[in-house]
Amino acid sequence: MSKTPKRYTVTAALIYANGPIHIGHLAGCYLPADIYVRYLRAKGKDVAFISGTDEHGVPITIKAKKEGITPQELVDRYHKQISKSFIDFGINFDIYSQTSKPIHHKVSQDFFRKLYDQGDFVEEETEQLYDEAAGQFLADRYVIGTCPKCGNDKAYGDQCESCGTALSPLELKNPKSTLSGAEPIKKVTKNWYLPLDKMQPKIEEYVNSHPEWKNNVAGQCKSWLQDGLRPRAMTRDLDWGIKVPVEGADGKVLYVWFDAPIGYITFTQEWAAANGKNWKDYWQSEDTKLVHFIGKDNIVFHCIIFPAMLMAHGDYTLADNVPANEFMNLEGDKISTSRNWAVWLHEYLEEFPGKEDVLRYALTSNAPESKDSEFTWKDWQTKNNSELVAILGNFVNRTMVLTNKYYEGAVPAKGELTDFDKETLAKLAQLPCDVSDALKNYKFRDGLASMMEVARLGNKYLADTEPWKLIKTDPERVETIMNIAVQITATLGIVCEPFLPFTATKINGMLNLEKREWLFAGKADAVADGHQLEPAKLLFEKIEDSTVEAQVQKLLDTKKMNELESKEVPEIKEEIVFDDFMKLDIRVGTILEAEPIKKSKKLLKFLIDDGFEKRTILSGIAEHYNPEEMIGQQVTFVANLAPRKMMGVMSEGMILMAENNDGGLALIQPDKAVWNGGTVS
Repeated sequence: MSKTPKRYTVTAALIYANGPIHIGHLAGCYLPADIYVRYLRAKGKDVAFISGTDEHGVPITIKAKKEGITPQELVDRYHKQISKSFIDFGINFDIYSQTSKPIHHKVSQDFFRKLYDQGDFVEEETEQLYDEAAGQFLADRYVIGTCPKCGNDKAYGDQCESCGTALSPLELKNPKSTLSGAEPIKKVTKNWYLPLDKMQPKIEEYVNSHPEWKNNVAGQCKSWLQDGLRPRAMTRDLDWGIKVPVEGADGKVLYVWFDAPIGYITFTQEWAAANGKNWKDYWQSEDTKLVHFIGKDNIVFHCIIFPAMLMAHGDYTLADNVPANEFMNLEGDKISTSRNWAVWLHEYLEEFPGKEDVLRYALTSNAPESKDSEFTWKDWQTKNNSELVAILGNFVNRTMVLTNKYYEGAVPAKGELTDFDKETLAKLAQLPCDVSDALKNYKFRDGLASMMEVARLGNKYLADTEPWKLIKTDPERVETIMNIAVQITATLGIVCEPFLPFTATKINGMLNLEKREWLFAGKADAVADGHQLEPAKLLFEKIEDSTVEAQVQKLLDTKKMNELESKEVPEIKEEIVFDDFMKLDIRVGTILEAEPIKKSKKLLKFLIDDGFEKRTILSGIAEHYNPEEMIGQQVTFVANLAPRKMMGVMSEGMILMAENNDGGLALIQPDKAVWNGGTVS
């Protein structure tokens, strides 16, 4: 879009309502979208900020079946949780709705019917995978198998999450049904396809008309186009979803990637109706700029398939930009919902009230804008302590404390300006422009860095002018210094708002100012002489090592549980007969003495009362039990095992142990006291 738009429609990806939201989702699209929208609004722009939950598709049915509830119960629960998390985190959509609502069903069906009536679909009977045990056709996510591109043996039927390749179930090698685990058969079924192959010239023209798109976005689109687009089914054989509104479509629903992006349109209609606006202004006007914020796994759907749908319909504006981010990893591993390897937003908000902006800052400063990035708790701590506390918080606190101390909070007037003052004010005027340029071009990390330069400028100014020293010798000069420091603080309150909204509210509260538009940023007279300030309050507090250690340990515990859950149970050994078992003499004895074996990390030496005599048994449990805690305990042991010398000591039996749920070893003991020498049978 070359001309200046009159309004903006900004969408953030519809997340599946089958689980909570985590930091990967935030860093991928929601946080940058919120920063962009807050910036636009600070510039006085007309913006519709649209999102919601994607409530159809196989992931929903899989999760609902696992939990033993209906899909609607599942999506309603997670929609409520996700919506609250966004609000508490300061991400404020104009509307955050649901694709399971009747209005969305109608809008999607009307959209499909228009394309159907225009003859835009190709009706085909094709072979699809069918699970005979479950008695149903298998949609994309009901099939798992080996990716033909990279060999990942856990690829889904629609996409390989390892290499990002879009797939169809029939392309998978060694496919398995996620419903029954059985190998599916091929069975003929009828569906309606959007002929992307015939539409490729128009799609290619659209993609090529946006050379400003990020390299990762343009690269993925061009890869698809070079391979040649193929017709893609817009309907599925499922019972959960939006019914296909044509005859002969019993048991079929709209493909989730057909109905989900239409949700942006539906939700805009809902919002417009509730706010006295015309929704068509935001979707069918050349004066509107449409921007989709997504993660890299949704690029193809938003840059090729959805635009193709809009082109076929004919009435809609196409996206001007799709600034997709790459993935954010966590502590050296890929974030995984199924493995619980994530930092869940609702848990973070519960554990760290008042630290919403700390997470916003950490995620934005390390956003995966051009390549995958990584979140670590140590970096989160460092960003807080070394930057938010030591730079931003330090400057604002010093400014507010000194102004209140010297002038009882009334902003002093500037006197004659020195060259250093003029240089500082010139930089102050430039920095909001730098922030603005970065945000207009979707470079949020650069924008955040420029915002922090305002705080660095303020710290340098105070450090170089030293008003706490000059107050005794040149009080008039201090008035000018503190006035400029207040102006810098006022600019901070404006330019930090897109990134750190809670902090901006605190700064403006101390300045005794309402939230201000961007045009006041960088001004040397943004705060009037004599304006009364409020008392100083700390913006941030230091995060201790113990806090970080607790979060890292929480993840390590999760990893350990994942390893145990994925551990294969050993196969049952070769079958024996009863007479073989009767050869074992298993008895109960009491440990009288216990001590470690020198030069051995695993072995403990026990003296056991077996009811007849005292015998020595060595056991490899030194990593799981201390010798002292073993004395007096009753244990079960094999009494007739042939003696064996270990580490120079003869062992006369074997103490029985079992692996417990944390990977350690646990004694097999009688639940009540037993006489020594008692047999186990």
